[in-house]
Amino acid sequence: MNATNRQMKLMYIGSDESVLSSFKELNGKVKLIHHANPLQASEWIENNERVDGVISELDLPGRNGLDFHTVFVEKYDEKRSIPYLLLVAEKEPEIIKRAIEQKISDVYAKPIEAETILNRVNFLKVLQVHMKFNKIQENKDVKVYTTPFFKRCFDIVFASLALIALSPLLLVFVAAIRLESSGKVYYISKRVGTGYRIFNFLKLRSMYPDADKRLKELEHLNQYQSEETEPELAEVIEENSAAQGSTILFGDEEEVEENTHIQRQKQKQDKAFVKFENDPRITKVGHIIRKLSIDELPQLINVIRGDMSIVGNRPLPLYEAEMLTTDEWTDRFNGPAGITGLWQVEARGKTSKMSPEERKGLDNKYVEIANSKYSFWKDMWIILRTIPAVFQKENV
Repeated sequence: MNATNRQMKLMYIGSDESVLSSFKELNGKVKLIHHANPLQASEWIENNERVDGVISELDLPGRNGLDFHTVFVEKYDEKRSIPYLLLVAEKEPEIIKRAIEQKISDVYAKPIEAETILNRVNFLKVLQVHMKFNKIQENKDVKVYTTPFFKRCFDIVFASLALIALSPLLLVFVAAIRLESSGKVYYISKRVGTGYRIFNFLKLRSMYPDADKRLKELEHLNQYQSEETEPELAEVIEENSAAQGSTILFGDEEEVEENTHIQRQKQKQDKAFVKFENDPRITKVGHIIRKLSIDELPQLINVIRGDMSIVGNRPLPLYEAEMLTTDEWTDRFNGPAGITGLWQVEARGKTSKMSPEERKGLDNKYVEIANSKYSFWKDMWIILRTIPAVFQKENV
């Protein structure tokens, strides 16, 4: 399942030289099939093997990328097993709305990085293998975690009683959030949980409404940043690309510059987790509810719905999960998603110094616990340890 070690076959439909040049940088990692228009692409598809993914420009001669997607699904991909990515000059609301209606895999505004596209296709392919509702091909090697009966009963009873008991406290903080800043008092994000299942993750809002938009400008404060700087690495890659020229064919005869690729891949993986110390995006009320973990209480609804358990690995945002495509990272999804877990109780007092490797180790360790016959009692032990961890004096 280690997708990063396999040469992928991608089809690009369009004529943007910057896109072609970006894929050139990947060298032998991708076999790129390039067609300038949908007619040529259709002829190739009818006479050749499947591709791993399709990247199409929105503006194409004859038929645009949205229209071709409809034809592509009807004629060549009825089971929607091939990721279809749309490239646009600007993410206009009408385009996004139609892309969602057509269930297009993703929409990217140019300029794009070929490696970002490759990581996204890798992630989507992994999703198709892991998700329970995937009926394309049964993969018996993939172990899908099922919540044990006693754990599920405990989750429902505990979450229900906790919601009833804490409802007065929730109402107080809901009012405080509304008084401090405008916007909704709750926050919903798409998260990836057990078996790569995506669900709506609920929290009380602890940040200002424009928090997501500020991620880019605060990137230099990310505690999981690699020590090697992005500009230095970019200069090395740019130098290598310039030396190789700008012509692109399939790329299967070219050699991969191994050291540059390893450095870049490691840096992207290190950045998969995002965390800021004394995060400036957090409101005053947000600091309080985070300190006491009150912002997590709406997740009790997720527990009752079956999206999560009380104890498990934290479900990841899509922008984090899409980077984790290798075996050593994807093991964390073979156990339950949860509100609290080993990461919280083992590392709460030192999260500002915890590396991605340490977090990965704790997540994978809990998967082993969750699949053992003593998992229920070990969950009780984690819950008991969670209470003092919540009140530890660290701004995390």
